[in-house]
Amino acid sequence: MYSIIVVPPPTTEDDRDRTQIRLAPGERLAFGRSVDPGGLLIAHDGVSRRAGEITAHGTFWTLSNLCAHQTYVVENPEGAGEHIKVAPGRLEAPVPFEFSRIVLPAAGDLLPVEVWAPRHDFLRAEGGGDGETTAPAFSVDRTKRYFAVLAALCEPRLRGAPHAPLPTVEQVVERLRPTWPAASRTSVQWNIDYLAVKLRLKPGPESAEPGHRLNGKKESLVSLALRFDLVREDDLVVLTAPPGRAVR
Repeated sequence: MYSIIVVPPPTTEDDRDRTQIRLAPGERLAFGRSVDPGGLLIAHDGVSRRAGEITAHGTFWTLSNLCAHQTYVVENPEGAGEHIKVAPGRLEAPVPFEFSRIVLPAAGDLLPVEVWAPRHDFLRAEGGGDGETTAPAFSVDRTKRYFAVLAALCEPRLRGAPHAPLPTVEQVVERLRPTWPAASRTSVQWNIDYLAVKLRLKPGPESAEPGHRLNGKKESLVSLALRFDLVREDDLVVLTAPPGRAVR
């Protein structure tokens, strides 16, 4: 059974219909400017002859950087800037992302090699055991206005632009108008402040020291929400809820 799918960099001859290479657990794929038959040939003068190797495992894959001087970056396009770096000479670095993009620096170009690991195994939920229920790390109600505000803040990066600037408060107000006609700058800012307390980024007013201020509040909220999947792309539906089902 194949578990890893590799999509080579685009070329001028074959840009839209790139051939996919499928690997079963235990199989390896060498890539570079000069590889043995069965490897992934990347015909670019800036790519090492033996640039690296991908190894498939059951539910993940590893990357070996065989280049002597160049660090490789593996991006998670769905993770709002999440990435790992694989140093020169590093062998069998595990990559945890379901959808990944290896970025190969090549004489001024950045060549993307996409790797998909669609098979993910999860623990089955068992019946309730004895004792008290574990408290959730973050408690959010997706029907509340504060969640719609958080979704609007996260939207640009969830839409595939991981380094997009965050929307201003005024832009959030306009984005929420279809589902929250009474939205205003004051109400949106209040919800942002509330989220900062609720998600424990700053203490509540009863314990805050005088003059205490959280800088980069929106950036901190979005970073936390995306890192722990508090807001997913599917949740953006709260921004376009039909009349009568607007967030409360």
